Amino acid sequence: MSDSEDMTEFASIVERIERGEVPIKNIERELICPICKELFTHPLILPCQHSVCHKCVRELLMLNHEDSFDAGSECSLPGSPRSRVPSPSMERLDRLVRSGGSRGSISSPGWRRGSVTPRVTAIPCPGCQHDIDLGERGISMLFRNFTLENIVERYRQAARAAVAITCNICKPPQQEATKSCMDCKASFCNECFKLHHPWGTPKAQHEYVGPTTNFRPKVLMCPEHEMEKVNMYCEVCRRPVCHLCKLGGSHANHKVTSMSSAYKILKEKLAKSIHYLISKEDQVRTQITDLEVLINQTEENGQLAERQANEHFEHLFETLQERKTEMLKSIEQSRGRRLDQLKVQVEEYQGMLENSGLVGYAQEVLKETDQSCFVQTAKQLHTRIQKATESLRTFHPASDPCFDEFVLDTSKEETLLKEMCFGGVPDPPLIDLSNSRVYNEASIFWRLSDDHLPTDHQMLEYRRLGGPSKSPSQEDGEDSGAWKTTDRVYGPSTVVSDLDPDSLYSFRVRSCRNSMFSPHSPEVTFHTPPAPAFGFLFSDKCGFSTDRLILNKRRDAVESVASMAFLLAAERVQTGSYIGLDYIIGDTGISQGRHYWAFKVEPYSYMVKVGVASESKLLEWFHNPRDTSSPRYDHDSGHDSGSEDTCYELSQPFTLLTLGMGKLFIPKTSSSSNVSATSDPGSRVIPMPQRLGVCLDYDASRVFFYDADTMRCLYDRQVDCSGTMYPAFGLMGSAKVQLEDFITAKRLTF
Repeated sequence: MSDSEDMTEFASIVERIERGEVPIKNIERELICPICKELFTHPLILPCQHSVCHKCVRELLMLNHEDSFDAGSECSLPGSPRSRVPSPSMERLDRLVRSGGSRGSISSPGWRRGSVTPRVTAIPCPGCQHDIDLGERGISMLFRNFTLENIVERYRQAARAAVAITCNICKPPQQEATKSCMDCKASFCNECFKLHHPWGTPKAQHEYVGPTTNFRPKVLMCPEHEMEKVNMYCEVCRRPVCHLCKLGGSHANHKVTSMSSAYKILKEKLAKSIHYLISKEDQVRTQITDLEVLINQTEENGQLAERQANEHFEHLFETLQERKTEMLKSIEQSRGRRLDQLKVQVEEYQGMLENSGLVGYAQEVLKETDQSCFVQTAKQLHTRIQKATESLRTFHPASDPCFDEFVLDTSKEETLLKEMCFGGVPDPPLIDLSNSRVYNEASIFWRLSDDHLPTDHQMLEYRRLGGPSKSPSQEDGEDSGAWKTTDRVYGPSTVVSDLDPDSLYSFRVRSCRNSMFSPHSPEVTFHTPPAPAFGFLFSDKCGFSTDRLILNKRRDAVESVASMAFLLAAERVQTGSYIGLDYIIGDTGISQGRHYWAFKVEPYSYMVKVGVASESKLLEWFHNPRDTSSPRYDHDSGHDSGSEDTCYELSQPFTLLTLGMGKLFIPKTSSSSNVSATSDPGSRVIPMPQRLGVCLDYDASRVFFYDADTMRCLYDRQVDCSGTMYPAFGLMGSAKVQLEDFITAKRLTF
């Protein structure tokens, strides 16, 4: 297509653009440089007839030259293109060169014979990806695409006209607007504005501004009452309101003032503030200068610190390389010495073979018939043969093939390298084991270092070390041993969700200050319980004794105390009377699934029983009270050793484990228990754990008791899960049970 045809076609497109019939992007696609993705600037025609901006070709040549230079040396001079600040198109250019520009750039015909640095003149065309050899003249041999350049310039003018604000009154072709009337909400050229706003009419008083498409309302309307104008100012909410807002709306009890008064006051305040800023202009300029100095200092000091750190690392690399050379040399010397010794020994033993070496020589000596000559030679030969025979009987290798003494342990050095940090790096925090709790969610607390300098934030990392089965994430191919990082934490604790049950997790934390991270804290491991945490509070309804049990306000702690009723009951102790337990249950029941809860029994507690209770048996138990004064009430009293215990267990609503006086008492072995049978009562008494956990598997009708710190199962047994099951506790004497915060947190939220 000729230049005249191009211009004719473009003129028609411009007219259609002005009429709004053709989107601007329809022609813009043809006027975009394939490298910088912008409108062509001084386009050049490549030999393959594709066009590229002049500056883009120059940058493309510089990148190719840089790649060819880097092929022989990995360093670049300070004045090389790599040290320049790249233009916005440099990344696209670099990507283009990597994809197609390295094909024979060094060996291209553009080299000058006798020049020190090769002159690269081969570039990849961004349009067809073919290598273009520009020859010795380089860019100077390319023609400027004047036709395309003229079209781009006309397009720029048409695009500016296309986006200009035109008169809303003129008939086509519309003139460019010079004013916009805020009352009429329209734009006008000079002639139309005079025609529609004649002097001496109300329209002449309309408010007009420069050309705009943003027509704001002349009067501000209330957003809550759309038909009402705002005419007051609420001093409490600091916003304009209407009279309906003051009469019966959300601002009825707020202090309001008139709009004129608020306008005057706020305008005076704003004027004073602006006057103050203007009066402090010299101070602001001085502070700007100081900030610019700080920017330069930051840049210089950052570069200096980077150079110094690089020098230190280079020195470490050199030292490490020296040690590597020395140690490998010692291994090589030892290996050579041992090989020489073994080879000599092999030669000696080969001499013992028939017709070779020592044996062959001895066989030849035996052929000697002259007695004097034989005796002269045989004496020394016999001595050698005796030594060979002795070495054969007591065979020992000449050297040890094992190189255990050369095993290198770099664990300490690796630890030191991992802990290597700058002087201003904060000390690592320490995870607080006493406050951290792990269930199906982990609440991890930590203590910051004592360097008394604030930190910006902390980062908690965790990973799964092991468990009885693979989690769904592991089945999908996720590495369970990889560290996972939480979001930034700006306090001393955080919560990690979605942990796998019955699994071992490791946690560590580090602090950050001024973009510098501290070393990691020592790793801490926690074992998740076998089931999700079950949330509940103590119930003050079912069987709760207000005389002897005290609940705190949060209902997460219960304490047994002495009372008058307890004293009266104790009066019968001389007659063999038994004092009963005071029971309390949770306020939430379990009717399916597996659930886990944990609590702490105070060490001073005289007796506490913990476990589960059946709702159906509780109702029967409370309606038919037992004779607590009878020795037969205690199934372990020794009164009977027959079927009374079995009958008692079947009738009891509770399945409990006994703790008290710092001890935990494992019940007598039954067929349902996994504890080995023994007749020695002392073997069934173990120290009381600091925290105890209970897991009820409703579907399997089994209850488990755990050491909540180590998640070691202490005891489990079958339980009759008839109806709803509740966490149950029994207290006697001075005792206290405290539920863990994680168990009660969800209940206390609502």
